[in-house]
Order: sequence, then C-alpha cells, then structure tokens
Amino acid sequence: MNPTASAMRLPPGHPAIAPTTVGVLIVNLGTPDAPTATAVRRYLAEFLSDRRVVDYPRWIWTPLLYGVILNVRPARSAKAYAKIWTREGSPLRLYTGNVADALGERMADKVRVDFAMRYGAPSIRQRLFAMKEAGADRILVVPLYPQYSRSTSASVADAAFDALKSMTWQPALRVAAPFHDDPIYIAALKATAGASLSALDWAPERVILSFHGTPKRHLREGDPYHCHCLKTARLLRDAMGWTDEFAPVAFQSRFGREEWLGPATDATIRGLAEGGVRRIAVMTPGFVADCLETLEEIAIGGAETFAQSGGEKFKAIPCLNDSPSMIDLLEALVAREAAGWI
Repeated sequence: MNPTASAMRLPPGHPAIAPTTVGVLIVNLGTPDAPTATAVRRYLAEFLSDRRVVDYPRWIWTPLLYGVILNVRPARSAKAYAKIWTREGSPLRLYTGNVADALGERMADKVRVDFAMRYGAPSIRQRLFAMKEAGADRILVVPLYPQYSRSTSASVADAAFDALKSMTWQPALRVAAPFHDDPIYIAALKATAGASLSALDWAPERVILSFHGTPKRHLREGDPYHCHCLKTARLLRDAMGWTDEFAPVAFQSRFGREEWLGPATDATIRGLAEGGVRRIAVMTPGFVADCLETLEEIAIGGAETFAQSGGEKFKAIPCLNDSPSMIDLLEALVAREAAGWI
C-alpha cells in the first residue's frame, strides 16, 4: 500500500490528500430496478443500444428498437422478472453485492472493493469516480464473465475506459482476464455441482451444460467465446468424470432471426424428454450468479418444457452465487491480476 496522507510531508497550506489505495471493481451484466414494464424498458433501452450487444447498422436497428421492441418486450420481460424477484430485489444484484462485501472484508488490508452493473445501477462510471475520490489510484476491473465475449467482457472494458475520458487525473486501470479455464473456477463448479446433485434422491440421466448464446457470426469474426465455453465444459467433464454424451453442451437465450450458436438449450431439453430420458439436470457454467436466464428461463421454463415433453425429474443446479467457493475464486483472481499492486 502507498503511504497515507498523514505520513506524507506536505507544504504548508497544501490541500489534504486522501490516502491512496488499490480499488477492485467487480462488474456484472445488470438488472432492472424493479420488475415493472417501465423499469425494464429503461434497462433494455440501455442494454440493446450497446453496439457491442447489437452491432446491426443503426439505421436498421434504432427504428426497430424504439418502434417495436421497447413497446412490446418490456411488459413480457417484466412478468418474467416478477417470477424471480425477491424481497431484497434482483437476485443478480443481491448476489453481486454480497460477493463484493465478502471479498472486501476478506481483503480489507489490501484493496477497496465495490461492484457495478454494466447496464442499470450502480453504473461503472459512478463507481469508478467514487473509487477515485476515495483515493484509489490503481483500479482493477473484474468482469464477472468466465468466458470472454465481445458483447460482455469487451463491453465492460469499453465502459470503464470511457469513464476515464472525463477525468483530469486518471487512475491506472487494469481489466482482469477471463477465467473460463482457471483451476479454481473449475473446482468451484465441481463443488457446486457435487453438492447439488448429491442432495437429490434421484440420479440424473443427463446434465446439460447450458451457456448463453451469441450469434454464430461472432465466432467466424474471431470472438473466442464459443471456444472458451467448450473448454470450460471439457474441463468440468474431466473433473466430474462425465462423458460428452452424459453432459452435452447447449446454448440458451437466442434473440432475433440471425443464426446463433447451437444446439439450443430448450430444443435439447425437449429432445431428451421425447427420446425417453426421464431425469435431467441443467448447469449454467457461463453465469456466476443466478439471474433471469438461470432462474426463469432454465429453472422455471426449462422444467416446464421437460415436463410437457414427457420428462419426470428436473434439477437446475445453482450458480456459484455468494458461496465461499466464489469468494475464494475472486480472491485468487484479484491476487493474480493485481500483481505488483498488492
């Protein structure tokens, strides 16, 4: 750590200088402020206006977004959010805040920890400015996306460096690397899957490894996301002793008419049930915190699809959330990525 202001020799009349420290800003995707159409519309407008998320020409996309999508989708999405909303609010924000608090307590003698959302509140810009004002002259940004993607990891980096543009005195900034193949991450997934499955009174015939989908075009254009997902799946299978057939990879949350990565998770769930598989579990190793995509799309929607297609037993394996394994993982990531600072 740097010397505190009280230990510095300042000239007479010099303004007070805050003690300097290292900041760690963990960033997740984001969430509406409430499960209402108005809040969801505000959130989707920011999310779907990001060129990293939707890179169609603006003259095509903007009229479609504001003329159709934001007039139709918010009400439907608000109903989905209402199914998973808790008394404390959004599960994603709750878990991310809990993780930041726990990591901050564990590393209090080394770093100052906070969290932000790429879309919604608290924003990356707000939290970076707050850290700088509190004396952080070196800040590590940790995107909570295990697998790198242009629409997630790159977008966080864009927002972080954009925030620095208006600062007269910028802090040094680092962005943590993806951790899709980190042994501690794989071990955490193994522990979570093992605990969840051992608590069941039945054994799954398949465990689907479901990742968020992206347009297939991104793979052709050089985005490593698909490769990172497959490597995570391979390492997890090796750790669990699973075969490719027992733990197939699928991709969820398709949006628009463009071809996306496949096979689709909902089609895979339906196909397994129609093929005679009666007991399955679904794990989502692309998410570190449970959210709309894991709780509503998989735990609720996936279970309904499986039952309607003839399935009998369904289990959605929870994400790492704010478990001790998640804090261990982040502590190791911070120690590595902030090397030379702490």
